[in-house]
Amino acid sequence: MSPVFALLIGTCFLLWLVLSAPVGRRTVSRQVVARTSITRLWAALHPFGDDFGWNGAVTQVIRTGEGTGCMVTSHMGRDGKPIERCFELVDEVPGERFTMRYTDDTSLAQSFWEDHEMRVSISEGAPGRVVAEIAETDRYRGIAFLVFRHFALRRLAIKLKRWAETGEFKPGGIFEHPLTQLGMGGLSAMLLWPFFGLHANGLFLAVTLTVVVALHELGHMAAFRMMGHTSARMIFLPLLGGIALGGRPYDRHFEIGFSALMGAGFSAFGVAILIWWQMAMGQNAPDNFAEIIVIAALFNLGNLMPVWKFDGGQVLRQVFRGGASQAAAAFLMLGIMVATGVAVGFSARIMMVCGAILAILSLITTQTGVKPKTALVPMNSRERFALVAALVSVTAIHALAVVWSVRLIFY
Repeated sequence: MSPVFALLIGTCFLLWLVLSAPVGRRTVSRQVVARTSITRLWAALHPFGDDFGWNGAVTQVIRTGEGTGCMVTSHMGRDGKPIERCFELVDEVPGERFTMRYTDDTSLAQSFWEDHEMRVSISEGAPGRVVAEIAETDRYRGIAFLVFRHFALRRLAIKLKRWAETGEFKPGGIFEHPLTQLGMGGLSAMLLWPFFGLHANGLFLAVTLTVVVALHELGHMAAFRMMGHTSARMIFLPLLGGIALGGRPYDRHFEIGFSALMGAGFSAFGVAILIWWQMAMGQNAPDNFAEIIVIAALFNLGNLMPVWKFDGGQVLRQVFRGGASQAAAAFLMLGIMVATGVAVGFSARIMMVCGAILAILSLITTQTGVKPKTALVPMNSRERFALVAALVSVTAIHALAVVWSVRLIFY
């Protein structure tokens, strides 16, 4: 098996594991051992405690009944207003333990919270120390959110201990620090190196792919800002690429489609310029120039695959709302991808196998999305036409760039 297909199959398996594997109901827990009092930790962890807003995540809690209430969070919803969550408390022993379950959310559908609960217990530890145990239970498909919850709870525990002992809360964390993300990008390049060959040119190509990933995510971030998000950031995921995150939930179907397409769309301008530059220089072009073009075009074309979690799948789901039209558009896009592979020299049989793998991956990830509380604003005819035209243009640029650059290298 060639390294390229090994990378493809391995990446598909990792995506299935991360996004769709039936992990089931799992509990993530963390202990906080702090030099403080039970009263202080209880006031910070109990929803009706005086210090429940110690970390800034909640700005207000309104009691609605015996053991029920609503909290106003500091996170903005799609309407520009703070997200509110209502909750109920069960199995409560004042000063010792309680279990909290969310009963309503102004941003997310209740299905997101139906298997979730948080348990908190506080007790005396060693002399002068108090032990708080925080546990979150939920049902997971894919390990991505489970891993996220683990690190989020770990961060919460560290910050809670610091606040309880010193009264100081320090926002942010080391993971999203630019230097950490730069290190993650470097790690990604090192992990990709063996797939390109453990030599100088292989390292150059691995670094090139990492830069291409960064530029792709930069396109998503630019789209978020154009759609009115007040913030946007990027997270590197070694081997899997990267993720661009906006500052609020999506509000419109066009916003989702445009933001998804802008990753490959932003890179399409660069690919077109590189091709023009290559043609202008002719025989004087650097040896690796065509390799840079094929890596950039192939990565972005791959992201346009009609797989639900990929950018192409996201665009198609927003433009075509019916199941039949989505399926027809997806098979048309998949046909373009297969034809591109055949045009560069891969056998039709291998490309069909790859297409089948991607189709299966799409099917097993269709039920892993998070549903909003209310329906998104639908697309109008002008927006739908613009998005389809942009998708066709971007796909054509990258597909032709792959064929052109591969033939330039090998033929």
